Amino acid sequence: HVQLVESGGGSVQAGGSLRLSCGASGSIYGDACVGWLRQAPGKEREGVAAIDESGTSSYFDSAKGRFTISQDNAKKTSFLQMDMVKSDDAGMYYCVLKNVAWDRCWGALRDGDFEYWGQGTQVTVS
Repeated sequence: HVQLVESGGGSVQAGGSLRLSCGASGSIYGDACVGWLRQAPGKEREGVAAIDESGTSSYFDSAKGRFTISQDNAKKTSFLQMDMVKSDDAGMYYCVLKNVAWDRCWGALRDGDFEYWGQGTQVTVS
């Protein structure tokens, strides 16, 4: 059983930066796929980035070159560094976790198929 809590959201000027954090409580065994999803009002949910326990990561096109996903396994924390934010980046950001290897991690992000979800942290852009 794992619980996820996001933090770091808030208001940011266009072109500015935010760093979102996702802290996990509970035991995490073996393979672990951690992702970030977002949803803007009136829009469908979309994947942002994912990373596995070994550090393998990938990004959706909207995030490439601007966002960086990272992790601190010892602290059971994932980070999403958001740079050069745009108005299109506004929305609710969710941290998600699934105990699968990388070959199933990216697919999970595309499908939104995760076992554990955080409550989300809101990002607004002015």
